[in-house]
Amino acid sequence: MVILAHLSDLHFGQDEGDGRDAERALRRARRCVGYVNDLPGEVDAVLVTGDLADHGAPEEYHAARELLATLRFPVLACPGNHDDRVAYQRHFLQVPDDGGAAVNEVHHLAGATIAMCDSSIPGRDDGLLDDPTLSWLDKVLTDAPADEPAFVCFHHPPALLHSALDDIRQFGAENLAALLADHPNVVGVLCGHAHTAAATTFAGRPLLVAPGVVSTGVLPFESSAPIDFGLPPAIAFHVLADDRGLVTHFRSL
Repeated sequence: MVILAHLSDLHFGQDEGDGRDAERALRRARRCVGYVNDLPGEVDAVLVTGDLADHGAPEEYHAARELLATLRFPVLACPGNHDDRVAYQRHFLQVPDDGGAAVNEVHHLAGATIAMCDSSIPGRDDGLLDDPTLSWLDKVLTDAPADEPAFVCFHHPPALLHSALDDIRQFGAENLAALLADHPNVVGVLCGHAHTAAATTFAGRPLLVAPGVVSTGVLPFESSAPIDFGLPPAIAFHVLADDRGLVTHFRSL
């Protein structure tokens, strides 16, 4: 069994005005991290699918790194549209930057391969897995043991969610779908960006969207405002059984 805790859209440094200062984002992230650390059981890793920072500023990444380093489980992350690739590498990962190239990382857990892909497009809010990232992902999945399940993770959902953020979802999704068709070992696609817990399918696989930590995206028939700052932060738990049955649980905190 593989158990993954999934956080997304922390937005360190976000200041929305109306009394919602940057400390608010930190408090909500601390609540999620504390909940995971206080679990009586174990998870295999904590995924953070993008928008760690709100402005891509060094101090935002320092704050994110400091807090996430307190987790007692491995942290696997990727950038989102609010992140800056160079600053993300320098100040969050603390590695030399690649000059603005996509930041992709693969992690091998006991029982699963986790591909953390960069779907961000510098200077834009919508997403895309560029050709180098798709080539990288194809090799990662090809090199993974055929009998080992794999998760593909990124920030932008590659499917319509009927939310206010559909216009800035991941485009070029047909290329990703074609790639996944060649890799039956992929058991799930995990993402964030929409700030709402959601579940659908993509390329015949579960597509599971983590709720937002900093705020909650609401649907057009729920409210005229696309974001609700009053709802509590939330996280997801993905549980993959030995028979590759995947179940996701959401927790509001």
